[in-house]
Parts: sequence; structure tokens; C-alpha cells
Amino acid sequence: MPVPQTTTRRNRQGPRPLALHMAIQNLTWISSLAALPSLNNGSLNWSPRLAERASELQKKLQQSDPEIFASAVQAEANNRLAAFADGIKAYRAMPGPSRPPEPPVIWTEGTSRILDYGAFSSRPDGPIVLFVPALVNRGYVLDISEKRSLLRDLAGRGFRPLLVDWGAPGDEEKTFDLDAYIGQRLTAALKAVNELARGPVPVVGYCMGGLLSMALAGANPDRVSSLVLMATPWNFHSLDPGKTRMLKAMAPVIEQMLETVGYLPVDMLQTMFTGLDPNLASKKFRAFSSLNKKSARALEFTALEDWLNDGVALAGPTARECLIGWYVENRPDRGDWIIGGAPVRPEDIHMPSLVIVPENDYIVPPESSAPVADLLPDASVLRLQAGHIGMVVGSKAKKQLFEPLAKWLEKACR
Repeated sequence: MPVPQTTTRRNRQGPRPLALHMAIQNLTWISSLAALPSLNNGSLNWSPRLAERASELQKKLQQSDPEIFASAVQAEANNRLAAFADGIKAYRAMPGPSRPPEPPVIWTEGTSRILDYGAFSSRPDGPIVLFVPALVNRGYVLDISEKRSLLRDLAGRGFRPLLVDWGAPGDEEKTFDLDAYIGQRLTAALKAVNELARGPVPVVGYCMGGLLSMALAGANPDRVSSLVLMATPWNFHSLDPGKTRMLKAMAPVIEQMLETVGYLPVDMLQTMFTGLDPNLASKKFRAFSSLNKKSARALEFTALEDWLNDGVALAGPTARECLIGWYVENRPDRGDWIIGGAPVRPEDIHMPSLVIVPENDYIVPPESSAPVADLLPDASVLRLQAGHIGMVVGSKAKKQLFEPLAKWLEKACR
């Protein structure tokens, strides 16, 4: 049987996991109240980067009434919790945004498909470009709406974008490791695309999909003409070392879960993403609570949040390789990430390459994604003032990403 599917927009459970988000908000404000005595007497230990601001705050507190200040903190905590809850209730009551029409399916294997955005192209016979998203998130983030769609934008410029839609792991895929995903499934998809294009094609990988694309290109240099890596992690030990240590400590629990259920559930993955910025949900939903729910911003928020909560479980062997092999052991950057019996080495990928680095990315920080550009023999770098997701769905995405990517692909496809 396939692993459990995610919830639909008509029965929203998000933000997932809801219990964790609620607990974080309650603990944040409760701890703020508990810290007041230490704050007032100057014994609170501050982060070094906050020391100057803390000193200024301490001086101001000496001039205030402690009871009045405590009441103000309590009131602010209550207001923020109420706004957070109101934002969640409003989001869950929103009508499901209408998804753009899905393009034709031109290839399937197992639960994976290739979607042909050439159906919306101004040139149906235009240059084919294969897009490879991450395994843990749905690929339609590249086609979130008619207005904010990288794939439709490129189609409108005369390209024929093809998107790998991984789907949720089924009976076959739940046993897949990265070798199987790349060497079997993705290679088979590439061969089908080569037949359609009658030759090699550019491959664009997003996030985790960039690592898969790099391994694919390295093993199939005659089938891939050029390579684009969008917000692709490489040096995993450039991430917050505290989070790496935490993941290492969690490894036995993760291992036990994988042995028991055979896959990493969506809510466990969402818990890990939450750990990257525990207060992000609070900021988002408090802001959403005050929006006009019929506004374009509210509809865009809902569409993106629906995508975020529509994650995909990760097959057990793949989860083990990603979480332990990548994040804990840093195998790609160490040179011992093995696919098809050989290490994945950017140094050996001799084709035009573009490394896209979002400067405000907290999921894949620039320190993680940029180093691979120095290893690829023929690489250009495009740095964006954007975040990991905002780079493809944000209000500036068309100017910052869509247009320069199209120009680079035009040259690569000549």
C-alpha cells in the first residue's frame, strides 16, 4: 500500500504540525513572562549579538514601574497569541484557491510522472528543459498560480518546460534509496525526455532536486546539455552547528521510526523545517489575521500555505541518506556521496552550469549553496535578494529569477 497521502485543501490541518506550532507560541510568551525577574535585576544572560540592545533596554527598565511593565508584557503576549489563533482559524476557513489547469502527462513510471508545460508554450516545438524538484515537497511550487508560475512564464517565452512530479512513495518507491531515485527513476525519465528532444537537454534542479540533478548530469554527460542549480545545498556543515548536533542526537529516534513504519512521515519533516525558524509561523499567521481575506495577498498566502502543508513522506532508505548522510556526515562536500558506485564530483561535470543563490535563504543558506559554484568547471552564479521559496513565488520573482534564467537558458540551448 502507498504511504498515507496528505490532506486536501477542503480539510486543512495546517500549519503542520499544528500542535507543535501552538506549543512553541505558548512557551515563547510564557518564557517571556518567566524571564521578567531576571531581566529586571540584570542577571539574564543575553546572546552576544544582542548585548548592546540589552544594555539599552536595562537602562530604560530602571525608569519604569515593574508591575506596569509586567502587565504590558502579559497583555502583549495575550494579543499575539490571539492574533496567531485568529490567523490560523481564518486560514482554515479560506476557500481553496483554484489551481491552474494541469498540463498533459507525457510519461509515467511507478508514482512518478512528467508534466508537459509545452501545452502552454508560445512555441510547442521550443527548446525542452527538464525541471527536477525536491522529493519532500510537491513540484507545483514552480506553478503555484497563473500569475506566479516559473514554468508557465518560461513556456510563454517559447520554451517547453517539463516537470518531474515525484508523487508520494508507493509500494515500489518506499524501498528506494537515492541510488534508485537517481539511477533508475530519474535516469529513465531523462531518457524519455532525450527521445522527445532528440538529444541532450538542460536540467534544472530546485533545492534537494539540485543534488539529484547534479548526480544525474555527472552520470549522463551525453544526455544533459547544461545544468542549473537553484538554492541547492552542498556544504551541509555550513548550516547552524547546533541544529546539526540536534539532528545527530535525534538519529537513533529517526532510525527507529524508519525501521518501524518504513518512511519518514510528513509531520516529522515539517517538524524539522520548523526547527530552522521556530517563530516563522507566528509571524506569518499574526500578519495574515489582519489581512483582507478577499485580497490578492490573502489568496496568495493561502495558496502557498496549502503547498507547504501538502508535503510528501520520504521513503525510509532515502530519508536515512539525506538526514544522516547529508546533514550529519556532510558526504556531498566531503566527496564520498556515492551514486551508481562512484562519488558525485562537481569537478567532473564539464558543461555550462548556473548556480542560483538566494541571499536571504534560511533553509539553504548561501554558505551551503554557493561553494559548489567554485567546483563546477564552467559555472556562472546568479545571486538573488530573495528567500528559498520567495525566489520562485515572490512578487519580485519574475524580474529577479524568471527573466535572467530565461536569458541564460536561451544561450545554453543555442
